Amino acid sequence: MIKSYFITDPSIIGSTSLSLLESLPKIIDIYKPDYISLRDKNTSFYPVLAESFLSLKGSHKALLHGHVDLAISLGAYGVHVTSTQYDEIAKAKDAGLYVIASTHSLEEAEKASLADAITYSPIFASPNKGKPKGLADLKEIVGKIKTNIFALGGITTQEQIKQVETTGIYGFASIRHFKL
Repeated sequence: MIKSYFITDPSIIGSTSLSLLESLPKIIDIYKPDYISLRDKNTSFYPVLAESFLSLKGSHKALLHGHVDLAISLGAYGVHVTSTQYDEIAKAKDAGLYVIASTHSLEEAEKASLADAITYSPIFASPNKGKPKGLADLKEIVGKIKTNIFALGGITTQEQIKQVETTGIYGFASIRHFKL
């Protein structure tokens, strides 16, 4: 069974600590994701949300999205860095964080090779994410990169999860699959 990685979005969990604390435990109970990243690009209250997020107990591994220093200071399990933050991977690793890096090409996957895992996207059609890479491209990347890879992008159904699983992938990541 491949690993599952829930990347949160305010459209699913809300944008306040209260909404996060109400919705996220339900999602965790239903889907039991292995990893969860708190992603909210628009809030000015991310540190407050991060504290609430990290207070949730469960078997999932909690990562902060794009906030290396905050992940270190709050004692998060790890951090998900963007494709513009590869230079922070070593710092995060030195601090003991588990690191997942966003990638969209073989070149980016190679640059992010110090990370514990990468996301590779978009695999299927996903809003505003460009042309899908498809399963053949994903399988090729899995064969070339030694880092654990999460397929990301447009994965919303069990059928799509089964399809990416056939590539030898470590796991799948999604926003829209994990909904109430």
